[in-house]
Amino acid sequence: MSKIKIYHNNRCSKSRNGLCLLEDSKQEFEVINYLENPPNKTELKELLKMLNFTPIELVRKGEAIWKENYKGKDLSDVEIITAMIENPKLIERPIVVKGDKAVIGRPEENITELLNS
Repeated sequence: MSKIKIYHNNRCSKSRNGLCLLEDSKQEFEVINYLENPPNKTELKELLKMLNFTPIELVRKGEAIWKENYKGKDLSDVEIITAMIENPKLIERPIVVKGDKAVIGRPEENITELLNS
């Protein structure tokens, strides 16, 4: 059976809801508090691949850090990945991983579909 992981931020209601879904599923999973333990470059690239996202699609563009430092700039994928590693708050959440697939838990149905796959 594939190990399930959730990249979680306890201050985010969507992330807490995703965690509840995992708890209710009775499946084993690992919680990664990505603000305290941000993914490294290799892990972030792997997540992007599993999500089938470009780096900019994983950025929370409403965050003040993004608006103040990056918005409107012509950034390369490498620069965007570096920004997310340096400022993990910019990473969309929650990310739930099962095997070689990952989803963003917005809407929550994404998580349910992944768990049932």
